[in-house]
Amino acid sequence: MSAGIRSPMELTGRRVTVMGLGRFGGGIGAVRFLSSRGATITLTDIASREQLADSLARIADVPLEQLVLGEHREADFTDRDLVVASPAVRPDQHLLQVARSTGARVTTEIGLFWDHCPAPIIGVTGSVGKSTTAALIAHILKAAGQTVWLGGNIGGSLLTDLPSIRPDHHVVLELSSFQLLYLDAERRSPHVAVVTNFYPNHLDWHRSLDEYRTAKQAILRWQTGDDRAVACLSDDEARLWRDVSERLAIVPDRGRSPATNIAESSGAPAAPTPQNMPAAIPASNVRLAITAVEAAGYKIDTIVPTALTTFETLPHRLEVLGEKRGRVFINDSKATTPEATLAALASLDRPIVLLAGGADKGVDLSIVTTALPGHVRAVALLGATAGQLAVQLRASPVAHRICDDFADAFAWAVDQSQPGDIILLSPACASFGWFRNYEERGEQFRQAWQELR
Repeated sequence: MSAGIRSPMELTGRRVTVMGLGRFGGGIGAVRFLSSRGATITLTDIASREQLADSLARIADVPLEQLVLGEHREADFTDRDLVVASPAVRPDQHLLQVARSTGARVTTEIGLFWDHCPAPIIGVTGSVGKSTTAALIAHILKAAGQTVWLGGNIGGSLLTDLPSIRPDHHVVLELSSFQLLYLDAERRSPHVAVVTNFYPNHLDWHRSLDEYRTAKQAILRWQTGDDRAVACLSDDEARLWRDVSERLAIVPDRGRSPATNIAESSGAPAAPTPQNMPAAIPASNVRLAITAVEAAGYKIDTIVPTALTTFETLPHRLEVLGEKRGRVFINDSKATTPEATLAALASLDRPIVLLAGGADKGVDLSIVTTALPGHVRAVALLGATAGQLAVQLRASPVAHRICDDFADAFAWAVDQSQPGDIILLSPACASFGWFRNYEERGEQFRQAWQELR
């Protein structure tokens, strides 16, 4: 059992504050779970009732001691037994420090789940590709006949599924740096840890690149005994991560087909690879998923070929929408980092018209703009980083335009394209400003494609 896993906290009658209901399911799962265990709950969120209407409807049947919206009050963080914070709130936030100083344990929805989960956990993190890798690990294990629960940053809370999770099941969690920063304070790491890669990201939230790296490394830091860890890292990064975990195995990022990688890993003949596999799943992610399943104790030579041919890519992750007017439209809205966009460009072998740009997270976007010539015909520039990208493209042969809104960007991209081209939404930036999240951005791209005549 990994370090830091503690006995479940008795919750009956305990005074608990849930900080942040949100709109993505974590706060909802925490409230419903705590109520089912008899806790006395105060729910507080800075958003308004109107903004949280859908989430509030999903907990309408849950009794609350207090519901506080539009603000957080210090009184709701004193004399508490437990505070369950949204991982979007920094652990050193003032009210969380108040809670700790008055005797409360501060955790997150993931930490609460970790307390009570009876099954071994496979954790997946990284700057790019963690959702697809986590989903592929779960898919391969299911192909092996195992019962698997997939959650964490990839989807809704698993807290309400706890009564159905057994010790012989597997839990696969996608873990963000925000979630890992809290887990690090509680000295928790999964039984099998997977790191897809490491690049600068979220520097608008983390105070430095070192803090971001430290948070990501928490997935390894508290492993013990029979725990295992695999990663795909550059040589320089691998040295830094091996300082944290001597058991870390580095999986090389060789640019070869997933089918070849399967044969190398398992000794089995190369399996037929679906036509969309190279675009949908980078070879390194396939190899990491295979290695993680092996680390969990399964022989993959017979199960992986079937699993890969039946795996469906996740929405907004190099999702091929279809073809219209001789152009193929691909939705990669989840590409919120430069490295994710570079991976998308490298996986496609046809001329591309790109939609890129968005919120400014403080990372260097020039690695994208310098990679465009020879591969990208034109790029429609979106959001707050459009001006920065335009300056970087000033001397580039790639046609580009700062667009007023998403409809303008889509229409211009279509006009710039030719039959046989790919029109690719792969922004290299977060969505905030023009959109609530990357899902809304991807859905607008999908809608524009559907409405194209």
